[in-house]
Amino acid sequence: MSTRPQARTHQPPAEIRQVYERLLAGSPVSSRHVEVAGGLVHLLEHGAGPPVVALHGTANPAGFLLPLLRELHGVRAIAPDRPGVGLSDPIDLPAARYREAAVAWLDRLLDTLELDATTLAGHSGGGVWALWYALAHPDRVKRLVLLGVPTLPKTRCPLPIRLVGTPGLGQLLSRLAPPSPKSVLRLASSVGEKGTLARYPELVDLLVAAGRDPITDRAAQAEFRALISPFALLSPSGFRRRSRVRPEELRRLTVPTLVLWGERDPVGSIPVARAVTELIPDARLEVLPTGHGPWLGQPTRTAATVTDYVR
Repeated sequence: MSTRPQARTHQPPAEIRQVYERLLAGSPVSSRHVEVAGGLVHLLEHGAGPPVVALHGTANPAGFLLPLLRELHGVRAIAPDRPGVGLSDPIDLPAARYREAAVAWLDRLLDTLELDATTLAGHSGGGVWALWYALAHPDRVKRLVLLGVPTLPKTRCPLPIRLVGTPGLGQLLSRLAPPSPKSVLRLASSVGEKGTLARYPELVDLLVAAGRDPITDRAAQAEFRALISPFALLSPSGFRRRSRVRPEELRRLTVPTLVLWGERDPVGSIPVARAVTELIPDARLEVLPTGHGPWLGQPTRTAATVTDYVR
């Protein structure tokens, strides 16, 4: 892994760096840092061709997407650690202006990468960022790929995420049951990926290391505060009203969009995914026999679906 000689706003924990080194040893996926607005952003890159910027989910570093990145052929796949996660420096993400700050950061990242237009692919919370950006800057997004994206109409926040996202309760649960391989696999099971994540022990190690990192935890809590209702356990959907993407926003989305959905995804049923797809003027739905992380159980099929759509 290579890092530019640059003063950092924080030093990522050694545990995350070491897991990344193991993950990337002998891998075709490369790693580097770029400077974005005075901070360093860690990138994973693989392949050549039309660019695809892939955004990971909440508190899951970009390395969690490695099984997918390795299978993306004929494209230039770029997966950044989002701010404060993994090996990227944190930025200020105020709850009241979270959406605007996320869009601005992504805009500066694309400027740094000299990408006038690109495909954006986002999983879960990263998909929310990708969708926000496509709505704000459709001229810079050629295609949009959404994988298990919450806050869409009729989606619901899974119970384990409501628990960890509830102010005070999430921190208490973390102290009572610190991140461990067992807790990571239990969470994967609760989002429809029972058994699939266990095939990737080094990804489990990465998620455990990220869960133990206070900077990554702060970034996750900022996202939870922005997206999840403080009364999530009593809310029908669990999401803040202001964080939900409204049907009228989807109706004016001009970017060609692929909605990738796992049939066991607790975020929403297949009819929910179909209804979302029908709201977008130029959209296609692909349902996979997976849960919330399609590339864990179906890496080749997920990657082929994405690359066929992009090229």
